Amino acid sequence: MHQETFRPSIIYLELKDAKCHRLPMTAYRRHYSPGGTCFFTVNVKNRQSRLLVERVDDLRDAWRQVKADWPFETLAICILPDHLHCILRLPDHDENFSVRWMRIKTLFTRKIPKSEDPASGARSRERGIWQRRYWDHMIRDERDFETHVNYIHGNPVHHGYVADPDDWPWSSWHRYKREFGRVWNADTKGNFGE
Repeated sequence: MHQETFRPSIIYLELKDAKCHRLPMTAYRRHYSPGGTCFFTVNVKNRQSRLLVERVDDLRDAWRQVKADWPFETLAICILPDHLHCILRLPDHDENFSVRWMRIKTLFTRKIPKSEDPASGARSRERGIWQRRYWDHMIRDERDFETHVNYIHGNPVHHGYVADPDDWPWSSWHRYKREFGRVWNADTKGNFGE
């Protein structure tokens, strides 16, 4: 299978060994591409929770620790009370987003007292803070990248938390605006895993 993987800044890689993994009891597939750039939506189980913004420093600590052990680049991110969206890029030789999410979820969960975990003990050795799966989408080209960055940065507005992305503190919007002078485009349509 010949596959092209999008790398922002107009860097394209030809991948002859891109893999697509099928999980036994489901019909969805994860696409694994070395050096891939991927959009993610990751949710906590309790969609009424404010856990991610209330414990944002713990999430950032888990993020940094995993990034040190399993390198990746965060190209865009927005942390909301009950979910987060981000675009990550892996090193050229690496294709394993899954291990990074497992480690981020695990390290963050360990920082939360069991008394604050809504499903603690529901299954042996399992805590219930996170939904088990996550939404992923391999970024295909510059337009796809821009669409997803706009969606990420506009998400607090979309959910009614703020009227302007400038007012949401847990977003890469501020870095984009400072570094690139980018203007947020509210017209994002598509399936983003919510």
